[in-house]
Amino acid sequence: APVLVKEFGPIDYLDFSPVEPHYFAATCSVRVQVYNPITKLVVKNLNIFKEPAYGGSFRSDGKLLCAGGEEAVVRLFDVSTKSPLRIFSGHKAAVHRTFFTADGHKIASFSDDKTTALWDIPTEKQILSFNEHEDYIRAGAVSPVSPDIILSGGYDKMIHMYDARSEKSVFSVNHEAPVESLIFLPSGGIFISAGGTEMRIWDALAGGRLLAKLTPHHKTITCLKIASNGKRILSGSLDRHVKIYDSGNYKTVHTLDYPNSVLSVGISADNETVVAGMVDGLISVRRREEDPKNETQEKRSKTSYRRVGRNVQTGTVDVIVADQQKDVMSKHDQCLRKFQYSKALDSVLLPYIVNKTPHVTVALLQELIRRQGLRQALAGRDGKPLVNILKFLIRYIGSPRFGRVLLHVGNVLM
Repeated sequence: APVLVKEFGPIDYLDFSPVEPHYFAATCSVRVQVYNPITKLVVKNLNIFKEPAYGGSFRSDGKLLCAGGEEAVVRLFDVSTKSPLRIFSGHKAAVHRTFFTADGHKIASFSDDKTTALWDIPTEKQILSFNEHEDYIRAGAVSPVSPDIILSGGYDKMIHMYDARSEKSVFSVNHEAPVESLIFLPSGGIFISAGGTEMRIWDALAGGRLLAKLTPHHKTITCLKIASNGKRILSGSLDRHVKIYDSGNYKTVHTLDYPNSVLSVGISADNETVVAGMVDGLISVRRREEDPKNETQEKRSKTSYRRVGRNVQTGTVDVIVADQQKDVMSKHDQCLRKFQYSKALDSVLLPYIVNKTPHVTVALLQELIRRQGLRQALAGRDGKPLVNILKFLIRYIGSPRFGRVLLHVGNVLM
């Protein structure tokens, strides 16, 4: 089942790091948060923005991240240290999308000042600027194979393809609706545009020849992503759905449902995790389930081990971890299902869990926040139960992994 994470504003953009462990960046409000998709916890918080941030995206090596925002500048960050490395100034209005070019040495930015700009990272200077749109530019894309090819899509319904070696657009096409999102297929020869309730597939090598029109949603399509090395296309919409298509025949192969309008979508390079960001600040994180065949095989192997493996010596650590995890999961899970939030919290504040697996405790606190059951779980605590939660907060509130969640818990407790 998907896990829901609550942020503090609409989720403008989601982007996965192309390298393992495939963290994803969520741009919302005045920050870009980098999440671990397995623990669903923030591992990096880029929060030097004074006004809302937009379009945080990773470089192909996962080491750098660029983002725009209402401040009309493009910011460049070192992901591991969270350090701001560059600020590219020159736009006169909000910058909604930013992407690294294929060679990783430049950044393309797309702005409400109706211009598309290309920036040189080493010198921190603008290389060129195109101003062929007549309205806000809210969509953009860079070629995955050429560092010179850029696409921009505006609310004037136009899409322009630029070559950095030329001063004008190579060609222009009309989407016939304000363009919300653009993306290339991995070959760089085909691109897809989304706007209104329609997706259009274009042949870039044939001067923008229209290949197909799709109308899979009944409300505005807000975002596009490519998966499975170009074999799948994802689209998210205000109709609360994410649809997945076969890029060979453009037919819908799967639909994901969400509790609110979808503004952004992302999928990891290993296709293990799909995330969707919603208008109310929720991020849905779906992990691909284990193959039932493998689970059955694993159960069989455990059974046969019990029968014939009595004389086999195994490391005690493996046995302890497996037994402990089983106990932890069963207790708090059962309490949650019965809405016994206080008991669920007590079950993950036991010393051996707090000392060895604090992430289990924090995950439960996150789930209580999501269910709006945290106050109920904390209410009426005195004596030892109160001491236990206070000790946990004091011990881990300074941790970068857990700090944001525990700060919220501390505020509720006070």
